[in-house]
Amino acid sequence: MSRSADSDPDRPPVTADDLDLAVRLAVEALREAPPVAWDGRAGSLAWDCWETVEHLSDDLFAYAAQLGPRVPPLDGEVPFVWASRRPGGPSNVIHANREAGPAGLLQVLEASGALLVAMVRTTPPRTRAHHVFGAADPEGFAAMGIVETLVHTHDLAAGLGVAWSPPADLCARVLARLFPDAPSTSEPWPTLLWATGRAELPGHGRLTEWRWDGTPRP
Repeated sequence: MSRSADSDPDRPPVTADDLDLAVRLAVEALREAPPVAWDGRAGSLAWDCWETVEHLSDDLFAYAAQLGPRVPPLDGEVPFVWASRRPGGPSNVIHANREAGPAGLLQVLEASGALLVAMVRTTPPRTRAHHVFGAADPEGFAAMGIVETLVHTHDLAAGLGVAWSPPADLCARVLARLFPDAPSTSEPWPTLLWATGRAELPGHGRLTEWRWDGTPRP
């Protein structure tokens, strides 16, 4: 992906390759889960592990869709119909066929991630599209997709009993892009978990409210 022409030359860009790596590493980790674990709760979330992968897949699909129209919307989301399959479940466009089992579920995740990777690679860097946290450029949507992937895989790892520790440099790049005010003296992965309300840091309590800033960096 080409970085935005008005971006900070001292900040390493977040790229489509970064997103591709995040999804690939997540799928590799989740493949280690025992089949019987997918109905268990995903960490601190109210959803089970199957639903959480559907939600993550839906996030990646939705970000790709926002960049898809010739003139991307700046005032709202592309109007797909989101629906929950149970009270309290995630409201998604994307639902995986349960008969396909965990392997099919992870294929849905791979496919959704690939759609966003392709859109980030091919969308002009000056393009802007709506997100509730601020209109973003393709790099911003890539970074958002990475954060969704890394932190929801953290949730899933807790529920599935699998190991998960993403690369520090990848975490550092998305922190710089989406959470520029996050603490800079702690390790990137624990800091990203803190920034998304999932952990404490020394001197920084666990956040009960948080948001990223997806708007293009000056």
